[in-house]
Amino acid sequence: MKGEQIEYFRQKLQEEKQILTKQMTSLKKTGLGSTLGESIGELSVCDNHPADIGDELFERSKDIALLDNAHLLLEKVEYAFKKIAGGTYGYCDTCSQQILLGRLEALPWANECIDCQRHDDALGVAERPLEESSLKPPFQRTFLDFDPAQSVGFDGEDALQAVMSYGSSDTPQDIPGTHDYKDLFLNSDEQQGIVDPADAIPNHSNVILSNKNIIIKK
Repeated sequence: MKGEQIEYFRQKLQEEKQILTKQMTSLKKTGLGSTLGESIGELSVCDNHPADIGDELFERSKDIALLDNAHLLLEKVEYAFKKIAGGTYGYCDTCSQQILLGRLEALPWANECIDCQRHDDALGVAERPLEESSLKPPFQRTFLDFDPAQSVGFDGEDALQAVMSYGSSDTPQDIPGTHDYKDLFLNSDEQQGIVDPADAIPNHSNVILSNKNIIIKK
């Protein structure tokens, strides 16, 4: 690559660096420098429905993504400056072939030719998210219903039901037949406060247990 071409792309890289630096500074000044609670004026959002801050959450997620992208591009720009200093700018890091000027015009920080870049992009496609390998079904670690020796214990599911009985983003109208939050979160076949149906039988002669159902004689 000729000297005037190198200087041309050096100038383009310098302009890109200034744009990215300005973008990162602007993102940090317009919200990312403070917590979400400070930016929306709420001490806590635990008592709100998630949709109440849907717009703010989207904007915060977008700004974080833009900042991460700017960081990544800035690293590529800095690497391109190192290649210029080392005399390897304009050549592919993988196959050592010269990168087309049209590609450098569009992406002055490109460090691979179009063929090698396409190959790398094809290898980098994951069918499923990597974190799925470490995810487990809800309550699996603390779910005791399948362990006869501990099935009467207070497990993770019971803890969640106890906490959610004080309120959550769900409402009684979400489940037909519920009239209040107690019905919503205690709406299950589990006996509350007892281990076996027989434990619910008071010490009176007019109460009998028939097929695990409590019957009161008249």
